[in-house]
Amino acid sequence: MNRAGEILASERRPGAPLLVTAELPADVLGWADGLRRAHYPPERNRLRAHVTLFHALPPSVEAELIAILGELARSAPPPARISGLMKLERGTALAVHSPAMEDLHARIADRMHGLLTVQDSRPLRLHVTVQNKVSSAQAQALQARLQAELAPVSFRFRGFGLYAWEEGLWREIRIVKFRG
Repeated sequence: MNRAGEILASERRPGAPLLVTAELPADVLGWADGLRRAHYPPERNRLRAHVTLFHALPPSVEAELIAILGELARSAPPPARISGLMKLERGTALAVHSPAMEDLHARIADRMHGLLTVQDSRPLRLHVTVQNKVSSAQAQALQARLQAELAPVSFRFRGFGLYAWEEGLWREIRIVKFRG
């Protein structure tokens, strides 16, 4: 690690793809992560709650990506709202509505044109997965329960997260906070 607490590229697994997240504020993160810990199969729950913007960018663009994120983070923190549930094939997610973050995502995607995977080229559906890889019955039961309890939650994203994907775990490279 360097003095700023960032992980040096030499300490990471070579060739690890890069992930970009929209970082949740502490209160929303704590609440969503509590749901995730309660409902995600424990043997599969290796990450905290998160909103993924890009799943696998090539490690060769790290410096450029840090510059792009820094440039975009000069703006005000984008407003967002947990607007309901998103039904996954075998799970449940919290649907996140944020036109401002969708715009920032599109600007990053434009700069990474030609480097996006099929998954990262699909239309963005912002969400926080709280349950996955369960039976349809388990997913439907949680959805019914949360539907009755869930009220919209407004917040502002606090920044971008840049991580290296290393064998199913994320290694934090940098958190770039919004400063506008």
